[in-house]
Amino acid sequence: MKSAIHDKTTSNQKWYLVDAKDKVLGRITTTISNKLRGKDKATFTPNLDCGDYVIVINAEKVKLTGQKKHHKMYYTHSGFPGGLKTKSAGEMQEEKPEKILELAVYGMLPKNRLRKIFMKKLKVYKDETHPHKAQAPQILEV
Repeated sequence: MKSAIHDKTTSNQKWYLVDAKDKVLGRITTTISNKLRGKDKATFTPNLDCGDYVIVINAEKVKLTGQKKHHKMYYTHSGFPGGLKTKSAGEMQEEKPEKILELAVYGMLPKNRLRKIFMKKLKVYKDETHPHKAQAPQILEV
């Protein structure tokens, strides 16, 4: 028996290209998360994967407003005592600019089994080159 999560009854999934150059992080991630879930479609069903694929380019040029480069912190823990590591958003943007967008979208998706499926449909690249030209993505204005 097939699971409702992996039901591919809606095979009209499209590919979209988003240019993150000089776009505000929160504004762009809400649009991306809605496209991944398929909330803009008339056939939206909360318990099914009916969203589209999203390619994000120029992730290193995304804009953080206010003092977020210095005050927003990202935490990781190794599981051992004293294993907490912190990075500011500015440091993260220099080292792994794709990770900032991925974590922001990850936090906006529903907290259930569909989250991993939606995240597999998100492709983030730090510059303008991407290997998905064969899918002929449509440009999505944010």
